[in-house]
Amino acid sequence: MPLHPQVQAHLDRLAAANLAGLHTVTPDVARAGARRLTAASVGEPEPVAEVTERVLGTDAGDVPVRIYRPSGVPTGATGARPLPVVVFFHGGGYVLGDLDSHDGLARALANGSQSVVVSVDYPLAPENKFPAQPNAGYAATAWIADHAAALRIDPSRIAVAGDSAGGNLAAVVALKARANGGPYIGFQLLIYPDLDFRRTNRSITELAGQYGNITREAQQWFMNHYLTTEAEKLNPLVSPLLEPDLTALPPAHIITAEYDALRDEGEEYGRRLAAAGVPVTVKRYDGMIHEFLRHPFDDAKVAIDDATAALRRFFDSGTGPRS
Repeated sequence: MPLHPQVQAHLDRLAAANLAGLHTVTPDVARAGARRLTAASVGEPEPVAEVTERVLGTDAGDVPVRIYRPSGVPTGATGARPLPVVVFFHGGGYVLGDLDSHDGLARALANGSQSVVVSVDYPLAPENKFPAQPNAGYAATAWIADHAAALRIDPSRIAVAGDSAGGNLAAVVALKARANGGPYIGFQLLIYPDLDFRRTNRSITELAGQYGNITREAQQWFMNHYLTTEAEKLNPLVSPLLEPDLTALPPAHIITAEYDALRDEGEEYGRRLAAAGVPVTVKRYDGMIHEFLRHPFDDAKVAIDDATAALRRFFDSGTGPRS
């Protein structure tokens, strides 16, 4: 279908931000521009019951997190069951993004899924190269599971989630948890995930530089900051789509957008998960673009409702750690 009318104003702001020239600036300049763009285009965040920050002392070093407790859930009641938890990883190509850039999305996920959301401030590149991000994401998830009682969460109802590069990290953390025999992860919410660093599929080649998608040069800029060698692009912990065995992974809900360059790899990952026997739903939002969930579009609200409904179904299913 045609580009959604609500998207055009946002694309005008993107054009003013000159993302086409992203590959010509330093990460610090790009981060400052991303913060300005977020302030200009992201709506008012919704209230939650409680927001706290802490630093997790993990096997991968100190990892700052922001913890959101949802509105509308009684706390402190005698015998009340601990809330489920979503470990959330923000997007930004592993170079941009932080707890503030995705504050609104984290709040919406907490309220919509009636769960605690722990947003992870993993280390950014190029100051920290791969595998610092997967190591920190996995270590933070393990810390959260190990300290469930202190966090007042239910370790039998843990999901991972993320958008774009954060979707990559959520998928990678699920792979690492399977390989290491834990922590238990029962569900993965992958929001227009970045899953194939070869950059060869149809949507990424045809849509690069259009509809708010970064250019081919900017794609390389992000990858050069994150990775050290070309060979790392083929590592499944960089490109989960290249993992040969997707069996025994958590059920997934995958969100894609019609005009997103990452559309095809997200949908292909869904097909491969299904072929491996993993319960998965894939929903494409026609007329939408990359990062649309972070903006006040009508379809963003629909997608968040769909995503949080999928999380609630998992949390209500009674499914726990596999024996």
